[in-house]
Amino acid sequence: MRTPVTHSEIVVGLDLGTTKVSAVVGEVDADGITILGVGNVPCRGLRKGVVSNIEWTMRSVREAIEAAQTMAGVEIKTVYAGIAGSHIRSQASDGVCAIAGREVTRTDLDRVLEGARAIPVDADRMILHALPREYVVDAQDGIRDPVGMSGVRLQARVNLVTAATSCVQNVIRCVERCGLTVADVVLEPLASADAVLSEDEKEIGVAVIDIGGGTTDLLLYADGGIAHTSIIPAGGNNITSDVAAGLRTPMAEAERLKRNYGCALGRMISDEEEIEVPGVGGHSPRRVARRLLSDIIEPRVEEIFAEARRRIEETGLLEQVSSGCVLTGGAALMEGMVECAEEILGMPVRLGFPVGVKGIVQLVQGPQYATGVGLLRYGAQQLADRAAHQAPAERGRVQSQVEDADLGAHAGGKSGFWNWFRAAF
Repeated sequence: MRTPVTHSEIVVGLDLGTTKVSAVVGEVDADGITILGVGNVPCRGLRKGVVSNIEWTMRSVREAIEAAQTMAGVEIKTVYAGIAGSHIRSQASDGVCAIAGREVTRTDLDRVLEGARAIPVDADRMILHALPREYVVDAQDGIRDPVGMSGVRLQARVNLVTAATSCVQNVIRCVERCGLTVADVVLEPLASADAVLSEDEKEIGVAVIDIGGGTTDLLLYADGGIAHTSIIPAGGNNITSDVAAGLRTPMAEAERLKRNYGCALGRMISDEEEIEVPGVGGHSPRRVARRLLSDIIEPRVEEIFAEARRRIEETGLLEQVSSGCVLTGGAALMEGMVECAEEILGMPVRLGFPVGVKGIVQLVQGPQYATGVGLLRYGAQQLADRAAHQAPAERGRVQSQVEDADLGAHAGGKSGFWNWFRAAF
């Protein structure tokens, strides 16, 4: 459950993708999240979600931030940065703490999650997230929010997400060299899922497949909690490379052909349709059947979805993904992607569009902006959690001041009485 914040703050989500960098600026207040501006620029400094050239990445980040600042009319100082890549791993862990018969507090939740994070990890890796699947109070399991419940023992079953420390540090370094502060580094599929899923889908069970330029991110929800996450090292750039090789055309032209005429299912295209393919190295353009372009694209798309299905089956959660699959990412916009995914995954599939925001929503109405909006929502939730943690402490401080004032007044009253008594007698 989301706790509203008490005053408005500016939050920025920075999506560092293989093909583009997006900065989404929003104002968070008690009424929700209002989109103020978006900056979207191409990026060549990342390879399969990992920084490969710091200077190029910095340039893209700076341009995206400047474009977002200009549109939103605010100064950006802090961002929530996304991270992905094949170095991301996921594993299950449990945390336990004693609550000694009293009510569970948010401090207890922090303690039990810290216990779940206290597992040995490789020296070159770090824990990004401890994502609770469920809580157990004494013998009662399946609890989503145990705050306020009474018991003796609190247990948390969590999904730990780890990442290569160097990859995280490179992302932070790129952003900080642009004069910005990184509030947190967030797993991109986690952000994408938060932006496009409804609570009912999370409850019933759903798979989110985010097809980016360099990687395809997979996230599974079961029984309302995150059950699994993994990264497939293939994406839209692999499709573009196949098109460039198969049609003997430059990469830039292959990308244009893929975006404008690509289709993931060849049978959806008539045999009469033709497209013009530019040549390489001075060769004249030629006309080929559009069906040929589809025949190049289809095997790679099938490979990506087949690998996603294999990983879902490995978790043993295929039967629990009852509400189907949601596709996000720029490559998901290609014609025939939904139909191809339905055939291979064997479940209902839909495109995921960001929800839960207002303002200039037409700027982010597309699967390619799911991660940026999700990072924005993550930042808003962090502000709300911080406010929820500070509220009890603030109430305690005010109560203490009131009690001190009462004691002072009471002591002053007694002192005044004795002064009067001495003066009278």
